[in-house]
Amino acid sequence: MILAPTMIRGFLKIYDPASGEVFVEKNNAIHYENMSIAMSNSLTNDNTGWIYTMAFGNGGSAVDPTGVITYLPPNTTGQNASLYNETYAKVVNQYSAANQDPTNNYLTVLHTSGNVYTDIVTTCLLDYGEPAGQQAFDNSTNFNGEYVFDELGLQSWFGSASNLSLITHVIFHPVQKSLNRQIQIDYTLRIQTLTNLSAA
Repeated sequence: MILAPTMIRGFLKIYDPASGEVFVEKNNAIHYENMSIAMSNSLTNDNTGWIYTMAFGNGGSAVDPTGVITYLPPNTTGQNASLYNETYAKVVNQYSAANQDPTNNYLTVLHTSGNVYTDIVTTCLLDYGEPAGQQAFDNSTNFNGEYVFDELGLQSWFGSASNLSLITHVIFHPVQKSLNRQIQIDYTLRIQTLTNLSAA
């Protein structure tokens, strides 16, 4: 039997597309159980498992009065894993009728012939007017604000918009979404076959 181990890596960039200011650049954690289910269902044409939403939350860290940030570990075990405190989510699959802005929120598959890896890039734009109810300026001192995000994850479709599966999770320092700026997220998943580890 030939074994073809597969590795999945993720990388996240959060920035202001107007100014170019980068807020976060880091690797993310993979929920391998849920990812394996999602990939298997997608490959068998089960009509489930595909990336559907990008979810945002504010429960991934705590900031003490001196400004020291304590980070919680990513949630990557258990099929019912979720963000610590999801406060907003956006449909990012351009093939879904629920995607209200597929021009700015979409998935891209990138592959170069001969490479043993393929990238899935999820692009998501939080425009000036979203989410509804955000503050006017990015000067909040309340790090627990509803739209002061410190966690983010990709969720795959499992039959309905209320039945989603967390396949990645990343925790980062708080970033406020406010009316005075856009925030764009470029979220890359690299799926790589480790051919050098194949064995008979």
